[in-house]
Amino acid sequence: MSDLPARLLDALSGADGSGKAQGLGKAQGLGKAQGLGKAQGLGKAQGLGLAVSGGGDSMAMLHLAAAAGLRPAVVTVDHGLRAESAAEADMVAQVAKGYGLSHDTLAWRDWDHAGNLQNAARQARRRLIAEWAAKRGVTSVALGHTQDDLAETFLMRLARGAGVDGLAAMASVWAEGGILWQRPLLGMARGDLRVWLADRGLAWAEDPSNQNQRFERVKARRALAVLRPLGIETARLAEVAAHLAEARVALDALADHWAELTLREQAGSVVISADLWRAPMETQRRLIQRVILWIAPAAYGPRGGQLSQLLARLSAGQSATLAGCRFLPNGDTLAVREARAAQARSTAQVWDGRWRIIGQRPEGAETGALGAEGLAQLADWRKLGLPRPALLTQPALWLGDRLVAAPLAGFQAEAYSAVPLLPWIGRKIPALSH
Repeated sequence: MSDLPARLLDALSGADGSGKAQGLGKAQGLGKAQGLGKAQGLGKAQGLGLAVSGGGDSMAMLHLAAAAGLRPAVVTVDHGLRAESAAEADMVAQVAKGYGLSHDTLAWRDWDHAGNLQNAARQARRRLIAEWAAKRGVTSVALGHTQDDLAETFLMRLARGAGVDGLAAMASVWAEGGILWQRPLLGMARGDLRVWLADRGLAWAEDPSNQNQRFERVKARRALAVLRPLGIETARLAEVAAHLAEARVALDALADHWAELTLREQAGSVVISADLWRAPMETQRRLIQRVILWIAPAAYGPRGGQLSQLLARLSAGQSATLAGCRFLPNGDTLAVREARAAQARSTAQVWDGRWRIIGQRPEGAETGALGAEGLAQLADWRKLGLPRPALLTQPALWLGDRLVAAPLAGFQAEAYSAVPLLPWIGRKIPALSH
């Protein structure tokens, strides 16, 4: 196990020899060829950040990074859910200080005790760390997920009836929130990391919630122990997940081909050719999922059963609404943003999770849906050739009750433009949640 620091460095550089188990390389379209790793400034304090909770996995990552000669910035999120959390954050701070590394503790105290605690905590961590990274000038943040996490996630998704995408390997590298996220330990086993720490007398904290069987991940962890005599171990499940990741690439390539044939953008909406219903069912699912996530960006797309019901309606020429996206059949099908799901007017630079209006904004101007009020100020909107529902949710610039611009509807398009944040869906949109 003396090679663990070098393996960490290789993983951060996109060159790890266990690439398949991590979902690296060609299966994910990532690696040196796209300039990850050293080309991103990894190893420089201002370039690389480590998210370290104080648990065994992330503490191993911190010590391994130092042993590999990296100089990252270190961050800990204190959720305040246990009495020990502040002391654990302080432990991380002291270890980082001992290596001459910067450390920041971010406090999360916003949980409203409603919904899934682990999911809420995960989303809060990502948000807080992304904000921290932006302030610190950190461009890449490494997380301490291991091969065991990958296997547990596989079982959890299997229990939910996930398809190829859900069962494929956890992403080792992805972009979200303006930064690059990495999981350099996905090719390493949790037990090996703890042995490495123990052999060197290095401490870590044990979170008692990891033994609480109320949590789905804990149940999956215990199920793995039961399955081990059958040869179903973490390394085997990681291998299976990597095979599925390769299959996902092939399926996405086929979907890309059909996207070029059957999808086109029209003023922020998507026209779906009736020819799509001749494609393989899996291709239909992938492309309609892309359409939904392009029109109504979300952390997760609709689940398989919901998509199947939607496809049945659309292929039969029926209208439907799902996940903030409305489908209007008329020979071809027009997919538009659902009016009641669109974001309210806002002064933020990005509206409705997908649009940015470029141009000189009057002081106090807000971005919002064009809506019926805006259409009333556009005398010739019917000449645009778009149905009313498609126009209602187009991005517009407002100053009080006065419509300043509606670029996609041709109003003040010389002075303003509406730019979508996500790339066109002729190629797969990267998942928003990992």
